[in-house]
Amino acid sequence: MKKVTKIDKIQPAKNAENKLRVAAYCRVSTATDAQLESLEAQKSHYENYINSRDDWCFAGVYYDEGITGTKASKRPEFMRLLADCKAKKIDFVITKSISRFSRNTMDCLEIVRTLLNLNIPVYFEKENINTGSMESELFLSVLSTMAEGESASISSNNKWSIKKRFENGTYRLSSAPYGYKLESGGLQVVPEQADIVKRIFRELLSGKGMYSIAKKLNAEQVPTQKGGRWTSTSVHNILTNEKYTGDCIFQKTYADSNFNRHINNGELNRYLIQNHHEAIISHEDFKAAAALIEQRAAEKGIESGSDKYQKRYAFSEKLICGECGNTFRRRIHKGKYNSYVAWVCNTHLSDTNRCSMLFVRDDALKLAFVTMLNKLIFSYRLLLKPYLAAMQSNTADEALLRIQYLENQLDQNAEQRSTLHKLMAQGYIDQILYTQECNELLLQARDFRSEIEALNNTVAGDTTKVYETERLINYCKRGEMLTDFNESLFELFVDHILIYSRQKIGFVLRCGLTFEEMI
Repeated sequence: MKKVTKIDKIQPAKNAENKLRVAAYCRVSTATDAQLESLEAQKSHYENYINSRDDWCFAGVYYDEGITGTKASKRPEFMRLLADCKAKKIDFVITKSISRFSRNTMDCLEIVRTLLNLNIPVYFEKENINTGSMESELFLSVLSTMAEGESASISSNNKWSIKKRFENGTYRLSSAPYGYKLESGGLQVVPEQADIVKRIFRELLSGKGMYSIAKKLNAEQVPTQKGGRWTSTSVHNILTNEKYTGDCIFQKTYADSNFNRHINNGELNRYLIQNHHEAIISHEDFKAAAALIEQRAAEKGIESGSDKYQKRYAFSEKLICGECGNTFRRRIHKGKYNSYVAWVCNTHLSDTNRCSMLFVRDDALKLAFVTMLNKLIFSYRLLLKPYLAAMQSNTADEALLRIQYLENQLDQNAEQRSTLHKLMAQGYIDQILYTQECNELLLQARDFRSEIEALNNTVAGDTTKVYETERLINYCKRGEMLTDFNESLFELFVDHILIYSRQKIGFVLRCGLTFEEMI
Protein backbone atom coordinates (compact mmCIF):
# COMPACT_ATOMS: atom_id res chain seq x y z
CA MET A 1 0.00 0.00 0.00
CA LYS A 2 1.28 3.33 -0.97
CA LYS A 3 1.81 5.73 1.87
CA VAL A 4 0.31 9.20 1.38
CA THR A 5 1.64 12.04 3.42
CA LYS A 6 -0.68 15.01 3.92
CA ILE A 7 1.01 18.34 3.44
CA ASP A 8 -0.68 21.33 5.03
CA LYS A 9 -1.12 24.39 2.91
CA ILE A 10 1.58 26.91 3.60
CA GLN A 11 0.06 30.12 4.89
CA PRO A 12 1.62 33.11 3.23
CA ALA A 13 3.14 35.59 5.63
CA LYS A 14 1.12 38.72 6.08
CA ASN A 15 2.70 41.78 4.63
CA ALA A 16 2.08 45.41 5.24
CA GLU A 17 -0.06 45.70 2.14
CA ASN A 18 -2.67 43.28 3.56
CA LYS A 19 -2.79 44.82 7.01
CA LEU A 20 -5.25 47.39 8.28
CA ARG A 21 -3.59 50.71 9.04
CA VAL A 22 -4.92 51.41 12.53
CA ALA A 23 -4.62 54.71 14.38
CA ALA A 24 -5.67 55.61 17.90
CA TYR A 25 -6.99 58.85 19.35
CA CYS A 26 -6.75 59.86 22.99
CA ARG A 27 -7.35 63.06 24.91
CA VAL A 28 -7.20 64.51 28.39
CA SER A 29 -9.26 67.58 29.26
CA THR A 30 -6.78 69.22 31.63
CA ALA A 31 -3.04 69.65 31.63
CA THR A 32 -2.47 68.48 35.20
CA ASP A 33 0.40 66.08 35.95
CA ALA A 34 -2.04 63.27 36.75
CA GLN A 35 -3.91 63.74 33.49
CA LEU A 36 -0.73 63.91 31.45
CA GLU A 37 0.47 60.69 33.07
CA SER A 38 -2.85 59.15 32.06
CA LEU A 39 -2.29 60.37 28.51
CA GLU A 40 1.15 58.77 28.37
CA ALA A 41 -0.37 55.50 29.61
CA GLN A 42 -3.05 55.66 26.89
CA LYS A 43 -0.43 56.30 24.18
CA SER A 44 1.68 53.37 25.35
CA HIS A 45 -1.39 51.11 25.59
CA TYR A 46 -2.55 51.81 22.05
CA GLU A 47 0.89 51.46 20.49
CA ASN A 48 1.40 48.07 22.15
CA TYR A 49 -2.17 46.97 21.45
CA ILE A 50 -2.04 47.79 17.73
CA ASN A 51 1.44 46.29 17.24
CA SER A 52 0.32 43.07 18.96
CA ARG A 53 -2.15 42.31 16.14
CA ASP A 54 -0.76 40.48 13.13
CA ASP A 55 -3.49 41.86 10.89
CA TRP A 56 -2.93 45.48 11.95
CA CYS A 57 -0.30 48.03 11.02
CA PHE A 58 0.45 50.85 13.46
CA ALA A 59 -0.55 54.18 11.89
CA GLY A 60 0.15 56.40 14.87
CA VAL A 61 -1.39 57.75 18.06
CA TYR A 62 -3.04 61.16 17.89
CA TYR A 63 -3.47 62.96 21.18
CA ASP A 64 -4.66 66.32 22.50
CA GLU A 65 -3.51 67.69 25.85
CA GLY A 66 -5.67 69.83 28.10
CA ILE A 67 -8.33 70.48 25.48
CA THR A 68 -12.10 70.16 25.83
CA GLY A 69 -13.97 67.66 23.67
CA THR A 70 -17.03 69.82 22.96
CA LYS A 71 -15.74 71.31 19.70
CA ALA A 72 -13.78 69.15 17.25
CA SER A 73 -12.36 72.21 15.48
CA LYS A 74 -10.49 73.27 18.65
CA ARG A 75 -8.51 69.99 18.86
CA PRO A 76 -5.48 70.21 16.52
CA GLU A 77 -4.45 66.54 16.77
CA PHE A 78 -8.02 65.41 16.22
CA MET A 79 -8.22 67.57 13.11
CA ARG A 80 -4.90 66.11 11.93
CA LEU A 81 -6.35 62.60 12.42
CA LEU A 82 -9.34 63.50 10.24
CA ALA A 83 -7.06 65.01 7.59
CA ASP A 84 -4.96 61.82 7.48
CA CYS A 85 -8.14 59.75 7.19
CA LYS A 86 -9.27 61.84 4.23
CA ALA A 87 -5.80 61.44 2.73
CA LYS A 88 -6.31 57.62 2.90
CA LYS A 89 -3.45 57.09 5.34
CA ILE A 90 -5.68 55.28 7.88
CA ASP A 91 -8.11 52.34 7.57
CA PHE A 92 -9.41 52.01 11.14
CA VAL A 93 -9.61 54.25 14.24
CA ILE A 94 -9.80 53.12 17.86
CA THR A 95 -10.46 55.30 20.92
CA LYS A 96 -11.22 54.81 24.59
CA SER A 97 -14.82 56.07 24.68
CA ILE A 98 -17.35 58.31 23.00
CA SER A 99 -16.71 61.04 25.58
CA ARG A 100 -12.98 61.03 24.70
CA PHE A 101 -13.81 61.19 20.99
CA SER A 102 -16.37 63.99 21.26
CA ARG A 103 -18.81 65.39 23.82
CA ASN A 104 -20.88 67.16 21.20
CA THR A 105 -23.58 64.95 19.68
CA MET A 106 -23.73 66.80 16.39
CA ASP A 107 -19.96 66.68 15.92
CA CYS A 108 -19.70 63.04 16.98
CA LEU A 109 -22.30 61.72 14.58
CA GLU A 110 -21.15 63.97 11.76
CA ILE A 111 -17.53 62.82 12.12
CA VAL A 112 -18.46 59.16 12.39
CA ARG A 113 -20.58 59.37 9.25
CA THR A 114 -17.83 61.23 7.40
CA LEU A 115 -15.36 58.49 8.27
CA LEU A 116 -17.83 55.77 7.30
CA ASN A 117 -18.22 57.42 3.91
CA LEU A 118 -14.44 56.97 3.62
CA ASN A 119 -14.84 53.30 4.66
CA ILE A 120 -13.07 54.00 7.97
CA PRO A 121 -14.90 52.54 10.98
CA VAL A 122 -14.34 53.78 14.55
CA TYR A 123 -14.14 51.43 17.52
CA PHE A 124 -15.10 52.75 20.97
CA GLU A 125 -13.52 50.44 23.56
CA LYS A 126 -15.59 51.34 26.60
CA GLU A 127 -18.97 51.07 24.86
CA ASN A 128 -17.84 48.14 22.62
CA ILE A 129 -19.22 49.89 19.57
CA ASN A 130 -17.84 49.36 16.10
CA THR A 131 -19.35 51.92 13.74
CA GLY A 132 -18.76 49.50 10.90
CA SER A 133 -21.96 47.82 12.07
CA MET A 134 -25.01 49.82 11.02
CA GLU A 135 -27.00 48.97 14.14
CA SER A 136 -24.30 50.65 16.21
CA GLU A 137 -25.42 54.09 15.04
CA LEU A 138 -28.65 53.80 17.03
CA PHE A 139 -26.76 53.31 20.26
CA LEU A 140 -24.10 55.80 19.21
CA SER A 141 -26.74 58.53 19.03
CA VAL A 142 -27.90 57.77 22.56
CA LEU A 143 -24.44 57.33 24.06
CA SER A 144 -23.01 60.47 22.45
CA THR A 145 -25.94 62.44 23.83
CA MET A 146 -25.11 61.06 27.28
CA ALA A 147 -21.47 62.08 26.76
CA GLU A 148 -22.65 65.56 25.83
CA GLY A 149 -24.65 65.66 29.06
CA GLU A 150 -21.47 64.74 30.95
CA SER A 151 -19.67 67.63 29.27
CA ALA A 152 -22.51 69.98 30.21
CA SER A 153 -22.18 68.83 33.81
CA ILE A 154 -18.44 69.53 33.78
CA SER A 155 -19.10 72.86 32.15
CA SER A 156 -21.61 73.78 34.87
CA ASN A 157 -18.97 73.00 37.49
CA ASN A 158 -16.54 75.33 35.74
CA LYS A 159 -19.19 78.04 35.64
CA TRP A 160 -19.59 78.01 39.43
CA SER A 161 -16.34 79.88 39.94
CA ILE A 162 -17.28 82.39 37.21
CA LYS A 163 -20.67 82.92 38.87
CA LYS A 164 -18.98 83.58 42.20
CA ARG A 165 -16.75 86.19 40.56
CA PHE A 166 -19.87 87.78 39.04
CA GLU A 167 -21.44 87.93 42.49
CA ASN A 168 -18.47 89.45 44.30
CA GLY A 169 -17.49 91.77 41.45
CA THR A 170 -14.03 90.28 40.87
CA TYR A 171 -14.71 88.97 37.34
CA ARG A 172 -12.31 90.44 34.77
CA LEU A 173 -13.51 91.43 31.33
CA SER A 174 -11.90 89.71 28.36
CA SER A 175 -12.54 92.54 25.90
CA ALA A 176 -13.08 96.30 25.92
CA PRO A 177 -15.85 98.21 24.10
CA TYR A 178 -15.08 101.09 21.75
CA GLY A 179 -13.79 104.00 23.82
CA TYR A 180 -11.87 101.83 26.27
CA LYS A 181 -8.81 99.58 26.39
CA LEU A 182 -7.96 96.73 28.74
CA GLU A 183 -5.14 97.55 31.10
CA SER A 184 -4.20 95.50 34.18
CA GLY A 185 -7.51 93.71 33.94
CA GLY A 186 -9.55 96.93 34.02
CA LEU A 187 -11.07 99.39 31.53
CA GLN A 188 -9.08 102.53 30.74
CA VAL A 189 -10.50 105.39 28.65
CA VAL A 190 -9.09 105.99 25.16
CA PRO A 191 -9.54 109.79 24.84
CA GLU A 192 -9.95 110.08 21.04
CA GLN A 193 -12.49 107.24 20.96
CA ALA A 194 -14.27 108.58 24.04
CA ASP A 195 -14.84 111.85 22.15
CA ILE A 196 -16.58 109.89 19.37
CA VAL A 197 -18.79 108.12 21.93
CA LYS A 198 -19.79 111.48 23.46
CA ARG A 199 -20.50 112.82 19.97
CA ILE A 200 -22.77 109.85 19.13
CA PHE A 201 -24.86 110.42 22.27
CA ARG A 202 -24.93 114.20 21.68
CA GLU A 203 -26.10 113.87 18.06
CA LEU A 204 -28.79 111.33 18.92
CA LEU A 205 -30.17 113.58 21.68
CA SER A 206 -30.14 116.50 19.25
CA GLY A 207 -32.52 114.61 16.97
CA LYS A 208 -30.31 112.74 14.50
CA GLY A 209 -31.02 109.12 13.58
CA MET A 210 -28.54 106.27 14.00
CA TYR A 211 -28.20 105.77 10.25
CA SER A 212 -27.37 109.47 9.77
CA ILE A 213 -24.80 109.36 12.58
CA ALA A 214 -23.11 106.30 11.03
CA LYS A 215 -23.16 107.87 7.56
CA LYS A 216 -21.46 111.06 8.79
CA LEU A 217 -18.76 109.12 10.70
CA ASN A 218 -17.99 107.10 7.56
CA ALA A 219 -17.86 110.30 5.48
CA GLU A 220 -15.28 111.68 7.90
CA GLN A 221 -13.38 108.35 7.72
CA VAL A 222 -13.63 107.76 11.45
CA PRO A 223 -12.58 104.12 11.99
CA THR A 224 -14.52 101.69 14.16
CA GLN A 225 -12.79 99.66 16.84
CA LYS A 226 -11.71 97.07 14.26
CA GLY A 227 -11.02 99.59 11.53
CA GLY A 228 -14.25 98.93 9.62
CA ARG A 229 -17.23 101.07 8.65
CA TRP A 230 -19.96 102.37 10.93
CA THR A 231 -23.50 101.05 10.64
CA SER A 232 -26.73 101.90 12.41
CA THR A 233 -26.27 98.67 14.38
CA SER A 234 -22.78 99.60 15.63
CA VAL A 235 -24.11 103.04 16.65
CA HIS A 236 -27.06 101.38 18.43
CA ASN A 237 -24.68 99.04 20.28
CA ILE A 238 -22.80 102.03 21.69
CA LEU A 239 -26.00 103.85 22.67
CA THR A 240 -27.30 100.83 24.59
CA ASN A 241 -24.06 99.75 26.31
CA GLU A 242 -24.21 100.54 30.04
CA LYS A 243 -20.39 100.37 30.33
CA TYR A 244 -20.18 103.99 29.09
CA THR A 245 -21.81 105.09 32.37
CA GLY A 246 -19.03 103.42 34.39
CA ASP A 247 -21.31 100.54 35.40
CA CYS A 248 -20.94 96.96 34.25
CA ILE A 249 -23.56 94.24 33.83
CA PHE A 250 -22.16 90.71 33.83
CA GLN A 251 -23.77 87.69 32.10
CA LYS A 252 -25.66 89.63 29.44
CA THR A 253 -25.21 86.58 27.19
CA TYR A 254 -24.99 82.85 27.79
CA ALA A 255 -24.12 79.65 25.90
CA ASP A 256 -26.79 77.00 25.41
CA SER A 257 -26.37 73.22 25.45
CA ASN A 258 -25.20 73.31 21.86
CA PHE A 259 -22.52 75.89 22.71
CA ASN A 260 -24.28 78.67 20.81
CA ARG A 261 -24.39 82.09 22.44
CA HIS A 262 -27.65 83.95 23.13
CA ILE A 263 -28.78 87.22 24.70
CA ASN A 264 -29.78 86.71 28.34
CA ASN A 265 -33.41 87.85 28.54
CA GLY A 266 -33.93 86.62 32.07
CA GLU A 267 -32.99 82.97 31.61
CA LEU A 268 -30.06 83.50 34.01
CA ASN A 269 -29.20 86.06 36.69
CA ARG A 270 -27.47 89.24 35.60
CA TYR A 271 -25.06 91.10 37.91
CA LEU A 272 -24.75 94.90 38.05
CA ILE A 273 -21.49 96.39 39.36
CA GLN A 274 -21.78 100.17 39.81
CA ASN A 275 -18.78 102.48 39.41
CA HIS A 276 -16.81 99.61 37.93
CA HIS A 277 -14.58 101.93 35.86
CA GLU A 278 -14.30 105.53 34.64
CA ALA A 279 -17.46 106.78 32.94
CA ILE A 280 -17.62 108.46 29.51
CA ILE A 281 -21.37 109.26 29.54
CA SER A 282 -23.52 110.42 32.45
CA HIS A 283 -26.40 108.27 33.68
CA GLU A 284 -28.80 111.08 32.76
CA ASP A 285 -27.68 111.18 29.11
CA PHE A 286 -27.71 107.38 28.89
CA LYS A 287 -31.30 107.21 30.22
CA ALA A 288 -32.38 110.02 27.90
CA ALA A 289 -30.91 108.18 24.90
CA ALA A 290 -32.64 104.94 25.94
CA ALA A 291 -35.98 106.73 26.26
CA LEU A 292 -35.55 108.34 22.82
CA ILE A 293 -34.66 105.00 21.19
CA GLU A 294 -37.71 103.37 22.80
CA GLN A 295 -39.95 106.27 21.66
CA ARG A 296 -38.75 105.97 18.04
CA ALA A 297 -39.26 102.21 18.11
CA ALA A 298 -42.82 102.71 19.37
CA GLU A 299 -43.50 105.19 16.58
CA LYS A 300 -42.45 102.52 14.10
CA GLY A 301 -44.79 100.01 15.72
CA ILE A 302 -42.03 97.92 17.28
CA GLU A 303 -42.69 96.96 20.88
CA SER A 304 -39.51 97.26 22.93
CA GLY A 305 -38.21 94.05 24.44
CA SER A 306 -40.49 91.82 22.39
CA ASP A 307 -40.33 89.95 19.14
CA LYS A 308 -42.21 91.72 16.38
CA TYR A 309 -43.01 88.31 14.94
CA GLN A 310 -45.03 86.64 17.68
CA LYS A 311 -45.45 82.94 18.34
CA ARG A 312 -48.31 81.98 16.05
CA TYR A 313 -47.08 78.76 14.48
CA ALA A 314 -45.72 75.42 15.67
CA PHE A 315 -42.16 76.26 14.56
CA SER A 316 -42.11 79.87 15.80
CA GLU A 317 -39.01 80.43 17.95
CA LYS A 318 -38.34 76.69 17.76
CA LEU A 319 -35.97 76.70 14.77
CA ILE A 320 -32.35 77.45 15.69
CA CYS A 321 -29.71 78.16 13.06
CA GLY A 322 -26.80 75.74 13.34
CA GLU A 323 -24.44 78.34 11.86
CA CYS A 324 -25.17 81.54 13.85
CA GLY A 325 -27.56 80.43 16.64
CA ASN A 326 -30.36 82.84 15.69
CA THR A 327 -34.03 81.89 15.26
CA PHE A 328 -35.92 81.49 11.97
CA ARG A 329 -38.73 83.64 10.58
CA ARG A 330 -41.79 82.39 8.67
CA ARG A 331 -42.20 83.68 5.10
CA ILE A 332 -44.33 82.96 2.05
CA HIS A 333 -42.28 82.07 -1.02
CA LYS A 334 -43.95 82.44 -4.39
CA GLY A 335 -42.90 79.86 -6.93
CA LYS A 336 -43.56 79.79 -10.66
CA TYR A 337 -46.75 77.79 -10.29
CA ASN A 338 -47.61 77.96 -6.60
CA SER A 339 -46.69 79.48 -3.24
CA TYR A 340 -45.26 77.69 -0.20
CA VAL A 341 -44.31 78.42 3.40
CA ALA A 342 -40.61 78.63 4.25
CA TRP A 343 -38.52 79.48 7.30
CA VAL A 344 -35.50 81.77 7.02
CA CYS A 345 -32.70 82.58 9.50
CA ASN A 346 -33.12 86.11 10.87
CA THR A 347 -29.40 86.81 10.64
CA HIS A 348 -29.31 85.64 6.99
CA LEU A 349 -32.19 87.99 6.20
CA SER A 350 -30.35 91.00 7.61
CA ASP A 351 -26.84 90.16 6.36
CA THR A 352 -25.96 87.17 4.18
CA ASN A 353 -22.26 87.70 4.94
CA ARG A 354 -22.86 86.98 8.65
CA CYS A 355 -24.83 83.78 8.00
CA SER A 356 -25.05 81.72 4.82
CA MET A 357 -27.84 79.40 6.02
CA LEU A 358 -30.49 78.89 3.34
CA PHE A 359 -34.24 78.66 3.94
CA VAL A 360 -36.05 75.42 4.76
CA ARG A 361 -39.57 74.52 3.70
CA ASP A 362 -42.33 74.22 6.26
CA ASP A 363 -43.75 71.03 4.72
CA ALA A 364 -40.28 69.39 4.76
CA LEU A 365 -39.93 70.11 8.49
CA LYS A 366 -43.33 68.63 9.23
CA LEU A 367 -42.61 65.51 7.20
CA ALA A 368 -39.26 65.10 8.99
CA PHE A 369 -41.01 65.22 12.38
CA VAL A 370 -43.47 62.52 11.27
CA THR A 371 -40.55 60.37 10.07
CA MET A 372 -38.54 60.89 13.27
CA LEU A 373 -41.42 60.06 15.59
CA ASN A 374 -42.38 56.98 13.58
CA LYS A 375 -38.78 55.75 13.84
CA LEU A 376 -38.95 56.19 17.61
CA ILE A 377 -42.25 54.30 17.77
CA PHE A 378 -40.65 51.45 15.84
CA SER A 379 -37.35 51.31 17.76
CA TYR A 380 -38.04 52.83 21.19
CA ARG A 381 -36.93 49.58 22.88
CA LEU A 382 -33.47 49.98 21.32
CA LEU A 383 -33.19 53.74 21.76
CA LEU A 384 -35.27 55.04 24.63
CA LYS A 385 -35.27 52.18 27.11
CA PRO A 386 -31.44 51.91 27.38
CA TYR A 387 -31.28 55.69 27.70
CA LEU A 388 -33.87 55.66 30.49
CA ALA A 389 -32.11 52.79 32.25
CA ALA A 390 -28.79 54.63 32.08
CA MET A 391 -30.32 57.78 33.58
CA GLN A 392 -32.05 55.82 36.34
CA SER A 393 -28.83 54.00 37.23
CA ASN A 394 -26.90 57.29 37.24
CA THR A 395 -29.53 59.20 39.12
CA ALA A 396 -28.76 61.82 41.59
CA ASP A 397 -27.15 59.43 44.11
CA GLU A 398 -23.71 61.02 43.79
CA ALA A 399 -25.15 64.52 43.77
CA LEU A 400 -27.27 63.80 46.85
CA LEU A 401 -24.27 62.37 48.68
CA ARG A 402 -22.30 65.49 47.78
CA ILE A 403 -25.14 67.71 49.03
CA GLN A 404 -25.25 65.76 52.30
CA TYR A 405 -21.48 66.19 52.69
CA LEU A 406 -21.69 69.94 51.99
CA GLU A 407 -24.52 70.38 54.47
CA ASN A 408 -22.39 68.68 57.13
CA GLN A 409 -19.55 71.03 56.22
CA LEU A 410 -21.92 73.97 56.64
CA ASP A 411 -22.85 72.75 60.11
CA GLN A 412 -19.17 72.44 61.04
CA ASN A 413 -18.54 75.88 59.60
CA ALA A 414 -21.26 77.37 61.82
CA GLU A 415 -19.80 75.61 64.88
CA GLN A 416 -16.34 76.99 64.07
CA ARG A 417 -17.71 80.54 63.85
CA SER A 418 -19.54 80.07 67.14
CA THR A 419 -16.34 78.83 68.79
CA LEU A 420 -14.41 81.81 67.44
CA HIS A 421 -17.01 84.16 68.89
CA LYS A 422 -16.70 82.54 72.31
CA LEU A 423 -12.90 82.68 72.21
CA MET A 424 -12.95 86.37 71.39
CA ALA A 425 -15.57 87.09 74.07
CA GLN A 426 -13.37 85.35 76.64
CA GLY A 427 -10.28 87.25 75.51
CA TYR A 428 -8.34 84.31 74.10
CA ILE A 429 -8.05 85.90 70.62
CA ASP A 430 -8.08 89.56 69.55
CA GLN A 431 -10.59 91.34 67.30
CA ILE A 432 -8.29 91.37 64.24
CA LEU A 433 -7.70 87.61 64.27
CA TYR A 434 -11.40 86.96 64.94
CA THR A 435 -12.47 89.11 61.97
CA GLN A 436 -9.91 87.51 59.64
CA GLU A 437 -10.84 83.92 60.54
CA CYS A 438 -14.56 84.64 60.57
CA ASN A 439 -14.46 86.24 57.11
CA GLU A 440 -12.68 83.18 55.68
CA LEU A 441 -15.33 80.91 57.20
CA LEU A 442 -18.14 83.08 55.82
CA LEU A 443 -16.62 82.92 52.31
CA GLN A 444 -16.29 79.16 52.64
CA ALA A 445 -19.92 78.86 53.75
CA ARG A 446 -21.06 80.91 50.76
CA ASP A 447 -19.15 78.59 48.41
CA PHE A 448 -20.82 75.57 50.04
CA ARG A 449 -24.28 77.10 49.58
CA SER A 450 -23.57 77.97 45.94
CA GLU A 451 -22.48 74.42 45.20
CA ILE A 452 -25.53 72.99 47.00
CA GLU A 453 -27.81 75.22 44.91
CA ALA A 454 -26.12 74.13 41.67
CA LEU A 455 -26.36 70.45 42.63
CA ASN A 456 -30.04 70.80 43.48
CA ASN A 457 -30.63 72.31 40.05
CA THR A 458 -28.75 69.40 38.45
CA VAL A 459 -30.86 66.85 40.33
CA ALA A 460 -34.03 68.65 39.27
CA GLY A 461 -32.87 68.63 35.65
CA ASP A 462 -32.12 64.89 35.71
CA THR A 463 -35.54 64.20 37.22
CA THR A 464 -37.20 66.19 34.44
CA LYS A 465 -35.35 64.22 31.74
CA VAL A 466 -36.42 60.93 33.32
CA TYR A 467 -40.03 62.09 33.38
CA GLU A 468 -39.94 63.30 29.75
CA THR A 469 -38.33 60.03 28.60
CA GLU A 470 -40.96 57.96 30.40
CA ARG A 471 -43.70 60.06 28.80
CA LEU A 472 -42.22 59.55 25.33
CA ILE A 473 -41.86 55.79 25.90
CA ASN A 474 -45.48 55.54 27.04
CA TYR A 475 -46.61 57.23 23.84
CA CYS A 476 -44.38 55.03 21.64
CA LYS A 477 -45.77 51.89 23.31
CA ARG A 478 -49.14 52.60 21.72
CA GLY A 479 -47.58 51.89 18.34
CA GLU A 480 -49.80 54.30 16.41
CA MET A 481 -47.78 55.48 13.43
CA LEU A 482 -48.31 59.07 12.29
CA THR A 483 -49.52 59.87 8.80
CA ASP A 484 -49.68 63.66 9.18
CA PHE A 485 -47.98 66.35 11.23
CA ASN A 486 -49.42 66.64 14.74
CA GLU A 487 -48.73 70.02 16.33
CA SER A 488 -49.73 68.85 19.82
CA LEU A 489 -47.22 65.97 19.73
CA PHE A 490 -44.55 68.30 18.41
CA GLU A 491 -45.10 70.71 21.31
CA LEU A 492 -45.20 67.80 23.75
CA PHE A 493 -41.92 66.11 22.79
CA VAL A 494 -39.70 68.62 20.94
CA ASP A 495 -37.82 71.42 22.67
CA HIS A 496 -36.39 72.91 19.46
CA ILE A 497 -35.01 72.03 16.03
CA LEU A 498 -31.40 72.64 14.99
CA ILE A 499 -31.06 73.56 11.32
CA TYR A 500 -27.70 72.22 10.14
CA SER A 501 -28.37 72.83 6.46
CA ARG A 502 -31.22 72.83 3.98
CA GLN A 503 -30.81 69.04 3.81
CA LYS A 504 -30.25 68.12 7.47
CA ILE A 505 -31.89 69.04 10.78
CA GLY A 506 -31.77 67.80 14.37
CA PHE A 507 -34.78 67.37 16.66
CA VAL A 508 -33.73 68.24 20.22
CA LEU A 509 -36.26 66.42 22.39
CA ARG A 510 -37.38 67.48 25.86
CA CYS A 511 -35.95 64.23 27.22
CA GLY A 512 -32.43 65.36 26.30
CA LEU A 513 -31.85 63.31 23.14
CA THR A 514 -31.16 64.73 19.69
CA PHE A 515 -32.14 62.88 16.50
CA GLU A 516 -31.05 63.95 13.04
CA GLU A 517 -33.22 63.73 9.93
CA MET A 518 -32.62 64.48 6.28
CA ILE A 519 -35.15 66.76 4.63
